[in-house]
Amino acid sequence: MRRTHASDFQGQGNMAQRTDHNMLEEENERMVDHLSSKVQALKSLTIDIGQEVRYQNKMLGEMDTDFDAGGSFLSSTMGRLTALTKKGHHRVMLYLFLFCLFVFFVAWYIIKRR
Repeated sequence: MRRTHASDFQGQGNMAQRTDHNMLEEENERMVDHLSSKVQALKSLTIDIGQEVRYQNKMLGEMDTDFDAGGSFLSSTMGRLTALTKKGHHRVMLYLFLFCLFVFFVAWYIIKRR
């Protein structure tokens, strides 16, 4: 009788082990699926970040070109102003200074009224 009882207990133990094993396998499958969805979301996010970085680099390149063009324009203007001051046209420089001063005060007055 003891053997019969022991064999029944071992059969139940094997069945409990199988059930535990199946439960662990199901849990592992759920966790793998969950992890897979997270990896897919991260992959999508990194692709979007890569596209944004390419777009931003393109815009920075265009800005660099625009600033270079603006810098060359300003340097040529400064060259002309330097040539103008060396020629001795002080009256033109005085008019330019007064015009800048006038524009400054008009802008200051408009801003102050708001």
